[in-house]
Amino acid sequence: MREHAGVTREELKQSAAVTVAVLLALGLVAAWNVLIPGVDAWENIVAAVIGSLRMTGPVAAAFAAWVALRKRRALRDRPVTAWVALKAPLAIVVVVLGSFAATVLVLAIKTVLTEQSGRLSLAGLGMGMAGLALYSVIGWVAGWVAPRPFTPPLAGLACYALFSWLADDRGWADRLAPGTGEPYDLFQGLNGAAFFDQTIWLLGITGALLLGWAALVTRQALVLACALLAVLAAGAGMARMLAQPVPAAAEDIAYACQEWPITVCVHPGMRAGLTELGAAFTPIASRLAGTPAAFTRVEQRPLGDELKPSNGLAPIHVPDLSAGFAEQAAYEYIESLAARCKDSVAEGYREIVMAWLRGEPLPGGPLPEHQYAAARFASLSEAQRREWLRMFYSDFQRCGLSGTHFGGGLPRSQLATPASRPAPEASHVYPVYPSPDHTDPKMSPNGWQ
Repeated sequence: MREHAGVTREELKQSAAVTVAVLLALGLVAAWNVLIPGVDAWENIVAAVIGSLRMTGPVAAAFAAWVALRKRRALRDRPVTAWVALKAPLAIVVVVLGSFAATVLVLAIKTVLTEQSGRLSLAGLGMGMAGLALYSVIGWVAGWVAPRPFTPPLAGLACYALFSWLADDRGWADRLAPGTGEPYDLFQGLNGAAFFDQTIWLLGITGALLLGWAALVTRQALVLACALLAVLAAGAGMARMLAQPVPAAAEDIAYACQEWPITVCVHPGMRAGLTELGAAFTPIASRLAGTPAAFTRVEQRPLGDELKPSNGLAPIHVPDLSAGFAEQAAYEYIESLAARCKDSVAEGYREIVMAWLRGEPLPGGPLPEHQYAAARFASLSEAQRREWLRMFYSDFQRCGLSGTHFGGGLPRSQLATPASRPAPEASHVYPVYPSPDHTDPKMSPNGWQ
């Protein structure tokens, strides 16, 4: 069997085929884990395949290092031209880019079968390919410089550690690694200009490494000059990246809406969640009717936006459509209605109202006054609780609830000491459900003292 550079052609073909299969399988698994669950958007696909590089890149580096150490042993003491030096690493880059293209194709086939929002970012895919090429060249140079059996796995681990550290930096350094930034927000969109600048940087540093290695091996001035030009390109790409401000997570979109029983609007890629969100927020809208927080429209907002209910609108965050997403969005929105109370007693009364708004069993709490208040509130009908909230919403929102709002607190026989009893002239006891027909010897006909 004919040998090619110390490795049989059949061995090279089998290794390339195995590598493509491994990279494809690993890329699909990694991309699937990055995909935002339930989102039908092209941006989601692009972000997923770019995110898969964190796993496929180190494998590509290890494969390139393995071929490089075999190649160096075969070319020992032999003159090497520029083409002979560059042919093998370029072939490896083609192989790994083929696996990337296959991953994109598989995800695209799944995507075109369903209605997708947004558009496919070619600049993002180009940046992903440039990043994978950089992984491969780093592995090739490492395998050539240190032709040892442990070099391939070590090169893969080193690449994983380096690029994971860069991607998690959350500063300017994260732009040096191929990635979109996490967590990814659909409302932010994919910045094509930023991807283009990253591509220039990645291709420049890849070319500088590869051509610099080739100049060292071939000792040709022309190759060295090309390597210096690649360094300039990498510097230009880095300067453009650092000069460009990070785009704000706000982009005008055409919402997908459901109009009944209340209006619910989400990112068009998340329209599959409209029914569940409507079912979760309709009871909440009913309970808040007549209060300053009353709403008839629920609208998804970017993850970085603060939730501020206003003018009949309930803003919500929906990071994905995984199990329980609607309940989580409702919980976060209800928590935004009133801040937690610093005082534990006031917080206990707030939690009683919060539990009712969420549709959960009313918490009794460790304190007797909370248990008494929960029992009194549980005895009311749904209409009575809504009327109660309309009367005392401002007290609920500013942590001003007390036992008097729930019918006067514990009976006097259950108070701990006489000193803890409120003075009759200072006591302000509110009826649990004030109404014109409410009768109380201490109350005026309209229900107030």
